[in-house]
Amino acid sequence: MKRRWIILMTCMVLISIAGLFAPEPSFECDFSKIDAADVAWLITATIFVLMMTPGLSFFYGGMVGAKNVISTMLQSFIAMGIISVLWVVFGFSLCFGDDIAGVIGDPTTFLMFQNVGGDVYTTPTGKILGGATIPLALYALFQMKFAIITPSLITGSFAERVRFSGYMFFMIFFFVMIYCPLAHMTWHPDGLFLKWGVVDFAGGIVVHASSGVAALAGAIFLGRRKSCTRKSEPANIPFVLLGAAMLWLGWFGFNAGSSLHADGVAVKAFLNTNTASATAMMTWIFFDCLRGRKPSAMGAAVGCVVGLVAITPSAGYVTVGESIFISFVITLICNTAVYWRSHSRIDDALDVFPTHGTGGIFGTVLTGIFIQEGLVAGTPDGFVVFLYHLLAVAMVIAYTFVMSYFGYWLIDKFIPMRVSEYSERVGLDYSQHDEHYGLAHVGEREIAEYEEYIVRKYSK
Repeated sequence: MKRRWIILMTCMVLISIAGLFAPEPSFECDFSKIDAADVAWLITATIFVLMMTPGLSFFYGGMVGAKNVISTMLQSFIAMGIISVLWVVFGFSLCFGDDIAGVIGDPTTFLMFQNVGGDVYTTPTGKILGGATIPLALYALFQMKFAIITPSLITGSFAERVRFSGYMFFMIFFFVMIYCPLAHMTWHPDGLFLKWGVVDFAGGIVVHASSGVAALAGAIFLGRRKSCTRKSEPANIPFVLLGAAMLWLGWFGFNAGSSLHADGVAVKAFLNTNTASATAMMTWIFFDCLRGRKPSAMGAAVGCVVGLVAITPSAGYVTVGESIFISFVITLICNTAVYWRSHSRIDDALDVFPTHGTGGIFGTVLTGIFIQEGLVAGTPDGFVVFLYHLLAVAMVIAYTFVMSYFGYWLIDKFIPMRVSEYSERVGLDYSQHDEHYGLAHVGEREIAEYEEYIVRKYSK
């Protein structure tokens, strides 16, 4: 019995016992303040956002080799369990608890979801937390889904070589040390970035820039796959298309739901989201063809997701025409970044940084240009707001990279983050989970390695 599993199980025991003593707030809603239409829309949007994580698991799972499909999908899927529990215990407090220096929330404000019920919450500074017309519990659930998908995005960078238990500890580290401070600074009414005038409608820097930079740090720390010199065929391209479709659908809740109301802003974000994704998909395919490639299903899937990432920070602020321009420009940048990465020594397996990281970073920069208070205003104040967006992006990149690399290094001291060469060769599905997918789709050499692994395992 390994110590890492004892630690994780002990934590679950302690959390379960603590739950017996946690007071439950009232879920009675004051409908003089609560709007039923807003509640109905936010419940729907929350469901859509949660659907994105299984969508991401199909999207990533279809891209890797056949002997790593299950492990790759599980790395995304498991976040729905780990982050949901941490969110209730202290995560929501760290993100949205009473402000501490504009950087982090008071962990005791909503500990074990106390004070999170059917009421609207007012901060000590007199500001409404979340929507003024929805229960705090619903806002907390909506934000939980953002916290779930963010560490899941990172997994694509170190696919096919990361130890599952080490990854779970890193997920916890990333959530506490990186996601929570960034969410507080960006979305809490007293957060540092928000006070600067930095706007992030639905997670350009909190979700995509942070996960992309953490993915880059992980790819550098773990090093190249032993097999990355050989061309690796995707295990299941229909999985990739299915995942992209689920992400596209779920992103309507991700962006339009961030209005927090059933109103015109939600409709605008909905329209911009679909337009940007469609524009990016066609731009990616056309750009590939101009460079001598054939139009591909993989290109269409990746392109539409890049468009979704690009419009995320500005979805509720820009015009539909600007959404076309933003997604077009960022798609060209991301496509070029993928090409540069493929010719580098960095083994970002599924190009998380060139797509999510780059898209989130440049999406935030263009947000600082096109929002009404930004550079297009043509005023000194607008120029300052744009500079604050640049400063926030620079801070997020630097902080996330340093803290992520430190997290990988620290956890690796106790749990080797990378699997052995033998485990990598037989595949993580078997070596990490004793499961397999699609043996009929792998070559004879891989089948022989699977058989060798089974013989060694059961001959002990």
